[in-house]
Amino acid sequence: MRGKWSTAVVLGLTAALTTGCTLVGSGSANSASTVTLVTHDSWAAPQQVLDAFLQQTGIKLEVLKKGDAGALTNSLVLTKANPIGDVAYGVDSTFASRALSEGVFDAYTSPEADRGPQRYLADAQHRLSAVDVGDVCLNIDTNWFAQKGIPAPASYDDLTDPQYKDLLVVENPATSSPGLAFLLGTIAKYGEQGWQGYWQKLKDNGAKADSGWEEAYSQDFSGSSGKGPRPIVVSYASSPAAEIGNDGKPRTKALLDTCYRQVEYAGVLHGTKQPEKAQKVIDFLLSQQFQTTVAENMYVYPARQGVALPKGWAEAAPLPPNSATLPGDQVQAGRERWIGQWRSLLGQ
Repeated sequence: MRGKWSTAVVLGLTAALTTGCTLVGSGSANSASTVTLVTHDSWAAPQQVLDAFLQQTGIKLEVLKKGDAGALTNSLVLTKANPIGDVAYGVDSTFASRALSEGVFDAYTSPEADRGPQRYLADAQHRLSAVDVGDVCLNIDTNWFAQKGIPAPASYDDLTDPQYKDLLVVENPATSSPGLAFLLGTIAKYGEQGWQGYWQKLKDNGAKADSGWEEAYSQDFSGSSGKGPRPIVVSYASSPAAEIGNDGKPRTKALLDTCYRQVEYAGVLHGTKQPEKAQKVIDFLLSQQFQTTVAENMYVYPARQGVALPKGWAEAAPLPPNSATLPGDQVQAGRERWIGQWRSLLGQ
């Protein structure tokens, strides 16, 4: 998914989060078995939770980061004959079908899976376990619209209105996971026959396409710390939780009628020499212990049911109730064609 929370300082994440390559507990490293977790650059977890996992299981996690969800998936596919780790986390629902079709993962059903993750089942063989949810939606700078006296947009169709000319920044779906999710959202909305016409209208109305989320959100979006010139951006439903002002109110808002659901998965890598230990890592990622950390540390929603969200999320960043989705086999069949058509249309 994300690329999104790689700018941890911008989003106010604490320095206590683990950011190095190897995550270990200080007391038991000498006797621990090492399991390599291959993940995206947005991985973050409190050290005390990782220490507890080490103490409970004797497993030391070595974390290998491989870019965003797309780059992670590509890396896993290219190295599937000689896997670079034992378990992977961060392949999302826009890329899951590719990883599954390439035989990257082995089947495993965690005893924790029936606590909520099964709601997001991606594969009848249970090769992937849902860890978190992060819906991609349009975000707006509410203060900008209030100051300009312009009504804020609320839908996809609103963005083609001339009053919103030159106000939107999106991400390139060829290089950005949220960019791809937004493209898929427009395909779900307008269909195979209508999405290109919609994007032509966005282009004619001055939409700008950046290579990735960090550039779009942190540089071009007016509602972030970068205070750019554009008050509408493709980001996440959870993003407003990172933009709460001194008055306790969010400065931005996600448009919940424009959301596309992304689910992040974990799985045991085919060919690992430590399958049982890799399975214990899956159990850990789905556990109450880990799931209570994902919202605050990675700004995503836990897949496990009954996990409380941080204070303020109910108002600032509620989970969208009716996000769009496309079937995995449809995404697998159309993804590269759609990206190619989008690039031709936008001149990217």
